[in-house]
Amino acid sequence: MTTEVEDLTIQYEEDGIVLLKELDKVILSKGAWTTILYRYQNWDKAKEEYSKDMYTIRRYQKRSGEYIPKSKFNISSAEQAKKIVSTLSEWIKD
Repeated sequence: MTTEVEDLTIQYEEDGIVLLKELDKVILSKGAWTTILYRYQNWDKAKEEYSKDMYTIRRYQKRSGEYIPKSKFNISSAEQAKKIVSTLSEWIKD
């Protein structure tokens, strides 16, 4: 694990192939509990190409100086992401 929130990543490599490629991340909150929104792609072995962009929200807890993954929510499609954005935008109107 890591001790710095900026170093947290979901990128995963196996046998020299990046199977989960992190494209971007936004740190939504920092502290004892940290929340990060990631944009990523999965490697499709059969097609030998990366998937469409996908999104996940990860929560980490800092214990003994290190961040430990605690929970995650995968956004299943761009359509679901749009619905989340639309709903939250409606809910938080001034």
